[in-house]
Amino acid sequence: MSSNAHGGTPHYFVPEPSRHPAMAALGLFFVILGASQWVNDANWGKYSVVLGFVILFAVLFQWFSDAIAESEGGQYGKRIDISFRWSMSWFIFSEVMFFGAFFTALWWGRAHSVPEAGSLDNALLWPGFKAVWPSLAAGVTGSPADIVEPFTTMGPLWLPTINTALLLTSGVTLTIAHHALIDNHRGRTIAFMWLTVLLGITFLFVQGYEYYHAYTELNLKLSSGIYGSTFFMLTGFHGFHVFVGMLMLLFITLRIQKGHFKPTSHFGFEGAAWYWHFVDVVWLGLYILVYWM
Repeated sequence: MSSNAHGGTPHYFVPEPSRHPAMAALGLFFVILGASQWVNDANWGKYSVVLGFVILFAVLFQWFSDAIAESEGGQYGKRIDISFRWSMSWFIFSEVMFFGAFFTALWWGRAHSVPEAGSLDNALLWPGFKAVWPSLAAGVTGSPADIVEPFTTMGPLWLPTINTALLLTSGVTLTIAHHALIDNHRGRTIAFMWLTVLLGITFLFVQGYEYYHAYTELNLKLSSGIYGSTFFMLTGFHGFHVFVGMLMLLFITLRIQKGHFKPTSHFGFEGAAWYWHFVDVVWLGLYILVYWM
């Protein structure tokens, strides 16, 4: 049952019993069941995966709609706002650890694995191996054992630099939108939010073209040794996070157009903005460590 003290703003909101967690679990069950059978050549597995995602997305739509209705209905007080802020902070911290693992893999490969493979201890096993990181010596990317096809590394010019400019610009437009919302200038807020969403979509299209260029012209693939695996894992997961952040900002923009959020109470906006700025910072690390070094 829900608490509704303090004139519509509860001391702490307790939602009604909900079917959403059980239905979400059911959707995930069909996804996992179908995926496990699909990879084992069971044709019906792909239909189970589709069914599971349909159930999951339908549940999330209803769940988020209920949460929005509760927020707009004045059910969330100060304590709920604090809990949301802590929850988003811990979520972003978990994302920091996630990317930290991949950055560590990149550092370990460059500083330890590659030099170790080129040491005297491994000279008999890999007599033609050169212990030089591919991004520091273009052309030294073939495998002496012919395990990895020769490839060309991805430089910072021009696509990664264009994407860097796009993300940095999106951070500025998002900040302008935030200040406009605080000043209760909704027209300006909506305009800069749509601009931010458009910049995020453009980033994804540029990255898609970059991957096409890597595969077709550079022969750079996920299987291109440790360089290829770290390159695509880091940039690919970051691209997925840009996609998720873009969806967050899109839905927040649609909510603003419906009149949601107040100048003094808009954590839904702030949480999405935190996430987007985090994505910007991660990209700066990628831009320097993956493309330049």
